[in-house]
Amino acid sequence: MALVGGFIPRRCGIATFTADVRASLAEAAPDLVVDVYAMAPAAAPILFDPVVRGIITEGDVGSFIDAARQIEASCADIVWLQHEFGLFGGSAGDMILELVDRVAAPLVVTLHTVLAEPDADQRRVMDRLIARAARIFVMSERSGDLLRSVYRADEDQIALIAHGVPDRPFGRASQFKPRFGFAGKQVALTFGLLSPGKGIEAVIEALPAIVEDHPDFLYCIAGATHPNLLVHEGEAYRDRLEALAVSLGVDAHVRWIDAFMETDDLLDLLEAADIYITPYTGAQQSTSGTLAYAMALGKAVISTPYVHAVELLADDHGVLVPFNDSEAITNEVRFLLGDADWLRTLQGRAYDRGRDMIWPVFAERSCALIAESRVVPKAAPIPDRIGIEGFLRICDDTGILQHSVHMIPDRAHGYCVDDNARALMLMHRLGEDALGRCGQLATVFAAFVQHAWNPDRGEFRNFMGFGGNWLEDVGSEDSCGRTLWALGATARDARDPGLRQWALELFERTAASALDFGSPRAIAFAMLGADFVLAGHPEHDLANRLLRSGADRLNALYGAAARPDWQWFEPVLAYDNCRLPEAMLRAGVRLERADVTACGVATLRWINDLQIAPHGHYRPIGSDCFGQAYALPRPFDQQPLEVWAAIDAASAAYDVTGDDIWLAHARRAYEWFTGANDRGVIVGDVLTGTSKDGINPRGLNLNEGAESVLAYQHATYSIRDFIRKVD
Repeated sequence: MALVGGFIPRRCGIATFTADVRASLAEAAPDLVVDVYAMAPAAAPILFDPVVRGIITEGDVGSFIDAARQIEASCADIVWLQHEFGLFGGSAGDMILELVDRVAAPLVVTLHTVLAEPDADQRRVMDRLIARAARIFVMSERSGDLLRSVYRADEDQIALIAHGVPDRPFGRASQFKPRFGFAGKQVALTFGLLSPGKGIEAVIEALPAIVEDHPDFLYCIAGATHPNLLVHEGEAYRDRLEALAVSLGVDAHVRWIDAFMETDDLLDLLEAADIYITPYTGAQQSTSGTLAYAMALGKAVISTPYVHAVELLADDHGVLVPFNDSEAITNEVRFLLGDADWLRTLQGRAYDRGRDMIWPVFAERSCALIAESRVVPKAAPIPDRIGIEGFLRICDDTGILQHSVHMIPDRAHGYCVDDNARALMLMHRLGEDALGRCGQLATVFAAFVQHAWNPDRGEFRNFMGFGGNWLEDVGSEDSCGRTLWALGATARDARDPGLRQWALELFERTAASALDFGSPRAIAFAMLGADFVLAGHPEHDLANRLLRSGADRLNALYGAAARPDWQWFEPVLAYDNCRLPEAMLRAGVRLERADVTACGVATLRWINDLQIAPHGHYRPIGSDCFGQAYALPRPFDQQPLEVWAAIDAASAAYDVTGDDIWLAHARRAYEWFTGANDRGVIVGDVLTGTSKDGINPRGLNLNEGAESVLAYQHATYSIRDFIRKVD
């Protein structure tokens, strides 16, 4: 597990919590390897504990990216993030997204603050974390309610585990008081980094009336001034508090401990107190570790009604007072000090509630959460055949519909020539049983492609509404290139001679448009179509021109973009990546050009290496990284189209090299459909032949669009053809 947060000896509550989490897990699960990635402030270098594997510097983008790469290389099964907005740098701490967006392991997030009214940046960061997280761990019911109502988190994401606390015996105040000079005193304590939000003024203002009845009363304020406050105003806030105590004549009843106390010293100090007071001024305090500690050590608690206190002190386990109400604090302290039996009863109730929060209980529940979140990629055998029902479900008399909402075809988005071209290609691959069930669909898809040609513009249209109206005059270059690919495949592979002749003639009328393509993928698609045509018509002039021109242009793009660590045709990655090296491999063989073949092999090896996860399974280039110049890929969202392309390209590489490693690559890619993936989920349904739209950080994208279904169908035929070829 990669555990990300503050860490000792950094002086903040998150650092202490993270260190305690690690220690409790080490005790409860000694076989669990926990790698700590510690947040470090930019201004003050820290010499961290030796267990820290990586250091992330607040505000330094590069250190977040480096940590993500380190976590990936470590094969972490889980990433557990301790989140607080002010810990990471950037707007509302958004720099942490540079890390979480680059790791594939399931993410567990502990939210130490959940705001009811976040600002725009805070909401943006929370939305991204929720979209990315497998589980969100909170320490109060109120935080869970806010996640549901304000942030729309899913119920199955949210886990409630009480803040971990130490396990010490009950009732030892008299034993510890002499150590701090409290002998013979009745002591109330407030602990934490000093800042205005702690509400300490209200307690100091309550002291005159308290000490009038209890002259041996002492109020201890322990904790260093908050580092951020020190930067802006030094010790001005502490000075104001001290001046307030002097002006009220109670300075002799206030004990200041101006230090960041180590955990054991803090616990000893808590044991020496009789009453613990948390007078926070804001209701949105999601978690208070010191409050949890005070209850676990059996202190009677007086608190303002912030979120965590309301829950922990419910059912007479403590006392709640209004915000900024000195008189209420006076009354409650005087009442407790005047009734020893009730004071003892309240202390005992607090201690009993703390038994459910001790670190061994916390660790046991955390280990269960980790086990639930962990993913085990597991491949199933490659099927001999797959069904066709899922494909037929999204077809009608016009063509194949683009999208589905889950398994239901979505008419709102109509049709596109991209999918109908792929569907036409599939008709030439189906077995006799499946083909018989498809009836006249081959001619339906061919008719769509034919109707997509716009002779006035000399290009194919792409998008059509459900009512049959074209939504554009000219489609993208990529959709035009993909259509030429389908025409070439149909000219070679269609069962019906008339369909083959139709495809060849339409290719000849339309393919010249590809000579001016600028998109590398459009060029590659057109090259693949031309190669199909040349397989049946070796002297075909236009197909030869397309193949030669495309090979020269991709070669030139490769020469301009490639560098030692980037063996690719562009400075960015996008979709259908493996089609580019596949086109070069097939062109190299057809044209007998060693330079083109070498380019295809080199680029395919490079892109394949990028798509092998550290655990060894296939990880297709995720759409989250598209368009990022010279940036290593991010893992999500993963889409079936990449799998089909990877198999076809590997098959082309095998034809060139005869190396069985390419079959291993193709098998690994196909197994992504069967469960050997970053979420251990089955993407393709063998029985119906349908496929989910991909894998996102939380698991499956449950929609079943045409592109995904067709990619699964084609990938299955491609891997079976490849295996037969090798055998």
